[in-house]
Amino acid sequence: MSVLVVGSAALDSIETPFGKADDALGGSAIYFSSSASFFTSVNMVAVVGNDFPLDKIQYLTNRGVDLSGLSIDEGKTFRWGGRYNLDLNDRETLYTHLNVFENFKPVLPEHYKSTPYVFLANIQPQLQLDVLNQMHKPKLVVLDTMNFWIERTLDDLKKTLRYVDILIINDSETRQLSGEYNLFKAARIIQSMGPKTLVLKKGEHGAMLITEDDYFWAPAYPLETLFDPTGAGDTFAGGFLGYLAETDDVSVQNLRKAVIYGSTLASFCVEKFSVQRLIELTKDEIIDRYNQFIRLTKFE
Repeated sequence: MSVLVVGSAALDSIETPFGKADDALGGSAIYFSSSASFFTSVNMVAVVGNDFPLDKIQYLTNRGVDLSGLSIDEGKTFRWGGRYNLDLNDRETLYTHLNVFENFKPVLPEHYKSTPYVFLANIQPQLQLDVLNQMHKPKLVVLDTMNFWIERTLDDLKKTLRYVDILIINDSETRQLSGEYNLFKAARIIQSMGPKTLVLKKGEHGAMLITEDDYFWAPAYPLETLFDPTGAGDTFAGGFLGYLAETDDVSVQNLRKAVIYGSTLASFCVEKFSVQRLIELTKDEIIDRYNQFIRLTKFE
């Protein structure tokens, strides 16, 4: 089964204690598609400027990503610059130039509208709802958001959440959206808004899956080489939803497996700058690390 992603395509300039990269591929739609395409076909909706190096995303086409939803507008591509501290948990945004992304209005090609699995990446909630209004009854809708939208557009976000099955969100955003400090109580409050399943991103501490009847926690994979955490969350989402679409199974047991696959892909993403590690990655490496995750968490 195929996956639709609506998000950003960007050129990032990143500094970490281990080096730097200028005008590197970035954006939620790029990271998600790079990850999900290991499991299933992907329909991508995003916008770039006429300065965007299209040859750099030829690998996505080779992996079965449909780019007919990628708009090329007159102007410059969305650019972001950031600097990470030594522990890579904290980062400083050096600049954000929205450029053509500022006026992004997602329009789905007709053959995208029946895509069964949908990922609404971190964009304005009203735009996320506009996408859903163009769809023909998707089987599963997954949404990502951030503190900016919770602060500035809470009403629009709540309207959109009514139509969402799975929300991907971090600890602080969970507390902010719910108004509750305890994460488990907070999850119940958010579930009453629409999404019955939450995936709590916990960075170096892994990810937690909370359904109506089940809890599951997956640790982060222990890495000796970690260069750049940019895009790890969208890479996680790509592995998570890509696996669900490939298996066409949204049972609780399969959601647990999907969390591990998401964590597996994210662990590769951070090993090099931008999407470079995901470009070089093979399915055999993914399966091997997935099995290492199983050994890591098995205690009987």
